Amino acid sequence: MSKRVRVLVVGCGHMGTSHAKAYHALPGFEIVGVVSRGENSRRTLLDAVGAEYPQFSNYADALAATRPDAVSINTYPDTHADYAKRAFAAGCHVFLEKPIAVTVAEAEEVVAAARQAGRKLVIGYILRVHPTWEKFIETARTLGKPLVMRMNLNQQASGAMWETHKQLMRSMSPIVDCGVHYVDVMCQMTQAKPVRVSAIGARLTEELVPGMYNYGNLQVTFADGSVGWYEAGWGPMMSDVAFFVKDVVGPQGCVSIVGVQEGSVASDDVEGHTKAARLRLHHGQLAADGSFAKTDELIECADEPDHDGLCLLEQKLFLDAIENDRDLSAHKADAVNSLRIVLAADESFRTGRTVDLPA
Repeated sequence: MSKRVRVLVVGCGHMGTSHAKAYHALPGFEIVGVVSRGENSRRTLLDAVGAEYPQFSNYADALAATRPDAVSINTYPDTHADYAKRAFAAGCHVFLEKPIAVTVAEAEEVVAAARQAGRKLVIGYILRVHPTWEKFIETARTLGKPLVMRMNLNQQASGAMWETHKQLMRSMSPIVDCGVHYVDVMCQMTQAKPVRVSAIGARLTEELVPGMYNYGNLQVTFADGSVGWYEAGWGPMMSDVAFFVKDVVGPQGCVSIVGVQEGSVASDDVEGHTKAARLRLHHGQLAADGSFAKTDELIECADEPDHDGLCLLEQKLFLDAIENDRDLSAHKADAVNSLRIVLAADESFRTGRTVDLPA
């Protein structure tokens, strides 16, 4: 068996805990430490993992003390670029939760640092390892062009979840933070260049930092004529109605994720954000009498992984990239591309103008 990859886990919240469980379970990894400013969050992670590992409250101290082979960064987005670049400077591979950074320039610096260090960079686009979402994307590609892609994820939040959202919104809005996932899905579906972006938004509470907004809706147009919209809102005022829409229409019909809205999942349930009860494929062809030539197909997704299972798949991908020297150039370029789109949407909201993307 090859030498285990010694990994430092930075950030002990929900994502850090799920990734730590994966490192603990996979024989190819060895956790050398966990990092968080808060002692309680470190304790919660270790209890969830069911093991004891060295604890640190300072990232620089942990990096120097443990000298890891890899760093798993699961902190708030405004720390991502700095932490990643420091890890690469220390000769480490990096797993980095999305988004890659808070600006396109910083994202490009992170990618350049990975290349210069000769180390692997995997960004946490969890839907890319999700079997049902892979099927969703594959099916959307059979519908012809152009595509109309309609997606949202609104979260009615209170308590600890609302506090987390407010902390996230110190650096970016919901359409940026969550939007990178779904814009990335749109890009995979259409496989065309995005050309322009527009957006609307609203500030629905004064609990936010000045200038921030907690509801947004972006619209993106692609070079092949495809269009997509993504809507995201966070907070105690948000509706629990129609909070989860994942629907794609093309000339040949449409495919949708269905079942999530049937009372089984709440909008603030993180497990439900990736859940897909089933896909519904509608065929648009008509028979000679004007009726539909084919009935709709329901594609069941009962055996899909849960959130921890998806994080395990992400870390298997990370391990494979390290051990087998996988080329991640396209993965990194796609992460920068999706960030560019959602940041253009943020610019559109703030300026009131449509933003043309670079040719």
